[in-house]
Amino acid sequence: MKARYLIPLAIFIAMLVFLGVGLKLDPREVPSPLIDKPAPAFRLQTLDTPPRVLSSAEMRGQVWLLNVWASWCSGCREEHPVLVELSKTRAVPIYGLDYKDQPDDARRLLNGLGNPYVASVSDLDGRTGIEFGVYGVPETFVIDKAGIIRHKQTGPITPEIWRDTILPLVKKLNAA
Repeated sequence: MKARYLIPLAIFIAMLVFLGVGLKLDPREVPSPLIDKPAPAFRLQTLDTPPRVLSSAEMRGQVWLLNVWASWCSGCREEHPVLVELSKTRAVPIYGLDYKDQPDDARRLLNGLGNPYVASVSDLDGRTGIEFGVYGVPETFVIDKAGIIRHKQTGPITPEIWRDTILPLVKKLNAA
């Protein structure tokens, strides 16, 4: 007779444990299966000089950021002034991946708000973004000298995220 009541009680307790664990998770944090794996190779036209092609292989030997953005993205506009300021520090080169965007719109945004990128490439069909596992923009990847993804920031970079997470990692990777 008592076992009849213990089974529902055990199920209820298990559900409470799962709920408790779930409530502690950050819904904005989307883990990337690419952490500690080679960054997908790409070869895309740049926004500023469209006949020019930029390859991910050109960044080998340096720590760099790949910022996935678009002119239509409100979060990208929110983080843009932060990226402009970061680019002035020259702490790490920032490359842009303009995701599923019209090149003219992207150029207009960069001309109007400032261009924090060493170069930005156009990913019109979103294929390169998909290879990086992009869920939405903005997303930023920290890539080491060997071309390995070491961190993924989902959502806008804030001064606090830069100071507490990305900059210490960049310094550590540059020292290695």
